[in-house]
Amino acid sequence: MPLLKFDIIRGRSDEEIRQLLDAAHEAMVEAFEVPLTDRYQTVTQHQPEELILEDTGLGYRRSADVILLTVISRPRSQEQKTKFYRLLVERLQTSIAISPEEVIVSLVENSDADWSFGHGRAQFLTGELK
Repeated sequence: MPLLKFDIIRGRSDEEIRQLLDAAHEAMVEAFEVPLTDRYQTVTQHQPEELILEDTGLGYRRSADVILLTVISRPRSQEQKTKFYRLLVERLQTSIAISPEEVIVSLVENSDADWSFGHGRAQFLTGELK
C-alpha cells in the first residue's frame, strides 16, 4: 500500500508500461518510505476519446502521452506528497521521456480500517502490518 492506479491512452508497449510502473514505484518508495515489496499498481488503458484531461487553465499541452495517476494511501505529509510528485516526473522523464506537464496526480487518503490485504482481516488494525 499505497495503491497506484494509472489511466493512460492505449498504445504504449509492454516495456514502456513496465518502465512507467517501475519509475512510479521507485518514487513512492523514496518519498513515502514504504518497503520495496509494498507494490500495488494497476493500469487501465483507454481509447483516446475515453480520456479527457485538459490543462485547467495552466497552458499545458496534453498529448497521447498523458498519464492520470490516482494514489490511494494512508495519510502522508505535505513534504512527502510534494517529494513524490517531483520524483515521479523526474523518473518518468528520464526513463520513458514523458514530459512533466503530461503527468496528473490525485492523491486520495484513507485510514487503516480501509485496507484488507486478504483473509478478511484489516491487517493494519490487527497489528499484522504497521
